Order: sequence, then structure tokens, then C-alpha cells
Amino acid sequence: MNVAFIPVRGGSKSIPLKNIKPIGGKPLVYWTIKAACGCKYIDKVYVATDSDIIKKTVEGFRSGIGAGVFAKAEVIGRSSESASDIASTEFAMLEFAEKHEFSNIVLIQATSPLLQASDLDRGFEAFQTEETDSVLSVVRQKRFHWENNELGFAHPTNYDVFQRPRRQEFAGYLVENGAFYICSKKDLIKSRNRVSGNIKVVEMSEDTFFEIDELSDWMIIEALMKKKGITVPREIPEIKMFLTDCDGCLTDGGMYYSESGDELKKFNTRDGMGFAFLRKKGIVTGIITSEEVDLNRRRAKKLQLDILEAGCKNKIETIKAICGERGIDIENVCYIGDDVNDIEAVSAVGYGCCPADAMPEVKAVAKYIASAKGGHGVIREICSLIGSLGSSN
Repeated sequence: MNVAFIPVRGGSKSIPLKNIKPIGGKPLVYWTIKAACGCKYIDKVYVATDSDIIKKTVEGFRSGIGAGVFAKAEVIGRSSESASDIASTEFAMLEFAEKHEFSNIVLIQATSPLLQASDLDRGFEAFQTEETDSVLSVVRQKRFHWENNELGFAHPTNYDVFQRPRRQEFAGYLVENGAFYICSKKDLIKSRNRVSGNIKVVEMSEDTFFEIDELSDWMIIEALMKKKGITVPREIPEIKMFLTDCDGCLTDGGMYYSESGDELKKFNTRDGMGFAFLRKKGIVTGIITSEEVDLNRRRAKKLQLDILEAGCKNKIETIKAICGERGIDIENVCYIGDDVNDIEAVSAVGYGCCPADAMPEVKAVAKYIASAKGGHGVIREICSLIGSLGSSN
């Protein structure tokens, strides 16, 4: 039995909750779990975490449109000791090996979202070759290396300065990209290391050289994902009605007060452009909110929305009632929500979405997680996505 082991902890210091931060429209860990589940040689995918928030997010992948892709995935716990800043990945692997039965294991790093199922397929095919004990992923780099000698003078270490090779003629060198490592359970326990014995490498695309450790890495990889078309699956149905919560979606969720005690809210102008775009396409638009304040009414009027349901206590029942009145199937509704009272609505509609800073429980059921936070152009982003896919008329 071949298993994938994906360790994800909640205590990332450089980027808080990095493993579920949205990239390409989905939490970071989504992409490596998807790749592992798509590998034809992997029987089971274990995601080990110490975080309840990460657990709920990953379990949410198994519901809604496209959930079948994640049938192999299971979330398991890990000890606080194995999730500490000083614990090695091998410690977590050995902890896992003590409690689970398997023949071979592939360690997959959640910080490598460019990993594809085909890369893992090639990894296992290399692992199955005669006398091979371990496999790891690498990229080929064509850089000229230098180092200083004991006198402080520099000299090249991988080429001759008097015979500088052209890039296309330079063999280069191989570098671990940290995407995956394959070994048997027996060798893992014996060597207490992710690779040992006779080791083979599988070359991946040069773009996969980057791992996400810092925000600068994040920006590079997100740009590469867009370039390669690695984005959220195109699972948007035909949208005939577009509804959103107000606070935390149209606004940043903050409550502001003037000196005279007037309540103020900050809306984003770009969202107005998004609603205008939908209006031109003939899509019904509206706000569904539990609040009943004049500010929301004024904003809805300025945006020329068709619907304002204020003081709403049961959002999903309200949406169903509106669908019945207008002859629109709930599958053709997009709803954006950010908090626990939006969960049912986000789950039930055809295209449930949320801002980047939504509650984890909402992210877990959302079909799309915006890169923008509430009040920072979420509606505009999702309107653009709907339009770019040509999903409505």
C-alpha cells in the first residue's frame, strides 16, 4: 500500500496559517492534496495537522462540486511535539509510521503548489525500478557557482572561466525543490530519514524551484500559477442571481463612529463597478444581511441593486424564497458570505464564495475563496471571475 503524508501545522511564523492562506483561489494545501489524490499509484492521502482550523478547511474539500477528487484524503492529528518549531519532518513521519500500516510513503510538502499528479506518477515509476530505495524531486539549475578560498580569493566550482559554456550546452546541476520524497516504511524506520540507500531523482519543471517560506516566495509562485493556468477549477454554473452579505464582504467588518456618535462604514468603490457589470448582463443583484440599518439601504440604492433583505435571521430560507418568487434555481445563485451565519447559504447555492479573511468554517465550504479581504474589492474580484468564464447571460 502506497500512502502520501502531508504534514501541515498551524504555527507558521513567517506567514500565519500559511497552509490555508488562499493562493490561486484555494487554500495553499488544496493544491498538493489534489495532486496526491490524482496520482494513480497512491492509495491513501493523509494530511496530518495540529490545527482545528486547518482540519475543518481540509475536510471541507470533500463536500460540494469537485469533492470526488479528494476521496482518498483523510485528515489526522499529530502531536504538539511533532508540530513544534524545532521538530524535524522525519520526527512527524516516524510518529505517523508507528500508528499506520503501509508499505511505501511519499512525503509531500504543502509549500509546493506547482506539484502535479504526473510528477508523483513519475516518482513512483522511478521508485519501482530495480534496486532503487528512495526517490526525491529536483530541478536542474544552470548557474555558475563560486566560493572563496582560505586567502579570500574567489574561484568557480562548477565551470572553467576560460571555457565558459553557453546555457544550452551547460549540463548544470540538480537541486532539491522539496516537493516530494519516496521511501519504504522499512527503510524509513531503519534509517530514520526520508531518503536512504540507492537514491534516484525525478526532475520537475524549473519553475518548481521555489518553495513558499516568505511572502516574496508567495508572490512569485502565485504569478507562476497564473501563468501556467493553475487556478481554481472552472466549476461556475450559469449565474442568474448574485447575492452578498454586507458587513465583512461589502465592508471590512469595522464599525466606525463620528464625534457625534453617527455610525459609519467603509465600502469599496470597485465593488460598485462589479455590480454594474452584472446589471449589464441581466443578473439579479442584492444584499442579504442580518443588520437593519439605514446605511445599508442607502448603499443598496446607490448600487441600484434589485434586492435588499435586511434583518434577515435565516439567510438560506430567504434565498430559497427569492428564488421561488423569481423562478431562479438555487444552482444558478452566487452568494458571498464571511461568518458562521453564512455557512448554510454558502454551502447550498451553486457558487458559494467568501473573502480571504472569512471564518475558517466558511472557507471550508466555499467553492471559491477570494484573494481580497472583506471591503477590499471581493465583489469586484468574483464578478470578474464570473464574467471571464462567460457563465451568465
